[in-house]
Amino acid sequence: MLLITGPLFAGKRECAAKLLGVPMERLADLAVWDVQDLAATAPDLTALADALAAHPVVIATEVGGGVVPVDPAQRAARAETVVRVCCGIPQLLKGEWPC
Repeated sequence: MLLITGPLFAGKRECAAKLLGVPMERLADLAVWDVQDLAATAPDLTALADALAAHPVVIATEVGGGVVPVDPAQRAARAETVVRVCCGIPQLLKGEWPC
């Protein structure tokens, strides 16, 4: 799974389409986004994490830094690759570029 995170309107979806080499119209078939909204209403976050791990790409909007696990091993632990997009510029935080 590729996790892309960054502020609102930073170009995360466009970055995902570019990294995957697909047109924007196909992105909905490969990615799930606005996962911060799913997490806010999920009755079971572990089940949500398991469901999200089945998607090739997960896109989350940063909402102010919020609660970040103290243990670095728990941060984005399920993602092989983590990309943060700010001002339309992707920054690789973990793993390797998928293309």
